[in-house]
Amino acid sequence: MAAEETRRVGTDFEAKHVVVTAGGTREPIDPVRYIGNRSTGKMGFALADAALDRGARVTVIATVTPPRADRYDAVEMVETVSDMRVAVLKACQAADVLLMTAAVSDFRVAKPAEHKMKKQGENLVLELVQNDDFLLELSDDFVKVGFAAETQDLLDNAHKKLVNKRLAMICANDVSAPDAGFAVDTNRITILHASGGQEALPLMSKYAVAHEILDRVVPLL
Repeated sequence: MAAEETRRVGTDFEAKHVVVTAGGTREPIDPVRYIGNRSTGKMGFALADAALDRGARVTVIATVTPPRADRYDAVEMVETVSDMRVAVLKACQAADVLLMTAAVSDFRVAKPAEHKMKKQGENLVLELVQNDDFLLELSDDFVKVGFAAETQDLLDNAHKKLVNKRLAMICANDVSAPDAGFAVDTNRITILHASGGQEALPLMSKYAVAHEILDRVVPLL
């Protein structure tokens, strides 16, 4: 949340446990290098702040340190998809809502090198294997909200994720847009609901977007 932005305070999430994932996972190539993505965690931290401002007990699972980590009930730092899986499965045993904003790597290196790799000829070939979708391991006893960061076929790709991951709703955004992608304080999302509804929201701050999302979670609790 920007320092000058007015906080929106409420009690509609009081006594609710909200789990938020944030940032981009890192899959090691060797002890120095990794496969990652451009996610900074800004949207996730905005959601965590908004949920906290509305009375929730907030657990943050992140790959980057939250700006105000001391505000939350719990913060767990992770790095790989495997790390995040363990943390999410544990935290969601007593969760009312999961806000899965983290950019989770689809692939990992099959056999990371034990030591820093040196140049060996002109090219390096890495074997990548697909990471399992651990969201499918979660029960349907609580509200699960996902994000689809796309650069093309935004709504089609988001709808596939909504269905395949058994989500209550998914927030789709075009990360190729300069004002709604990674590392910026604004976002423009389209919310797709499992019930079939679809809502395109205008450009606004990520903190304001977070409250719009939470407004739509409340009836699902």
